[in-house]
Amino acid sequence: MLSMKSSLKLGVAAAGLALGLGAASSGAMAQQQFVSIGTGAVTGVYYPVGGAICRLMNQTRSEHGIRCSVESTGGSVFNVNAIRGGDLEFGVVQSDVQFNAFNGEGQFEEGGAHEDLRAVFSLHPEPATIAVRADSDIHEFDDLLGNRVNIGNPGSGQRALMDVVMEHKGWSASDFSLASELAPAEQGQALCDNNIDAFVFTVGHPSGAMQEVTSTCDVRIINANDDELMALVEEIPFYFTATIPGGMYRGTDEDVQTFGVGATFVASANVDEDAVYTLVASVFDNLDSFKALHPALEVLDAQAMATEGMSAPLHPGAERYFREHGMID
Repeated sequence: MLSMKSSLKLGVAAAGLALGLGAASSGAMAQQQFVSIGTGAVTGVYYPVGGAICRLMNQTRSEHGIRCSVESTGGSVFNVNAIRGGDLEFGVVQSDVQFNAFNGEGQFEEGGAHEDLRAVFSLHPEPATIAVRADSDIHEFDDLLGNRVNIGNPGSGQRALMDVVMEHKGWSASDFSLASELAPAEQGQALCDNNIDAFVFTVGHPSGAMQEVTSTCDVRIINANDDELMALVEEIPFYFTATIPGGMYRGTDEDVQTFGVGATFVASANVDEDAVYTLVASVFDNLDSFKALHPALEVLDAQAMATEGMSAPLHPGAERYFREHGMID
């Protein structure tokens, strides 16, 4: 028969074992994998798209142990640099930014090629959207010269596109009476407050930010399809012609002819293959649900997402999923 003292020792030992098991369990939980997706402004399309991806991935977190979080950032260039620096695992970036980053061209020339950048899949089209005050004399792209134009914040995809267009046309910031560098969340209010005459915005449609500005004040969206711009589209493989349907936004009743890029989803080559595979499966196994999470995603096609608009090599995790499902050879 055990003495009271022996029983007390056993009780203490059992409590210690329970605490040890609890600590081990906490340690296992601490080893749960975390991934972050860099997006863009909260009012843009990148942020809700990143949120949609995380939502689908987190629905099955008990099965794979990966917690996905979405971060609002400065946009495409910021996301690429953060992935390169190890601060983000994934990011949404414009197709032209993906190309320039992997090849060390354009805004990435000084830092050199980001050879560890990997494509995961492509997303929605992003037409160049030139919004102007309705009372302005701006009716075509070249009319931007001499006016107050928001060319985009450094680190954003819209700024990257404008830098290419301005170089192609032989323009510089001094050719505008004001070349502001506002983030997308600020440019609509600046237009309505008459602090700028126009902004150039690469965004998927319909866009909440565009709906807000066109509902707040009188705005027109103008064509961007002159011969010089169309020559640029012919020259650069990741640019394409695009149409913004008339009637989508107040003040623009006719179809707008423009050009644009595509949104793509990228990762670092250092991200675990199984984690990327799990993310891709979360999206493609639930593609109808994914497309329903934002109107800009309605046009997505699984085959095109797996094969078009990407210039960096596919991440092995994405490649494995696409091969298993017959999307690539």
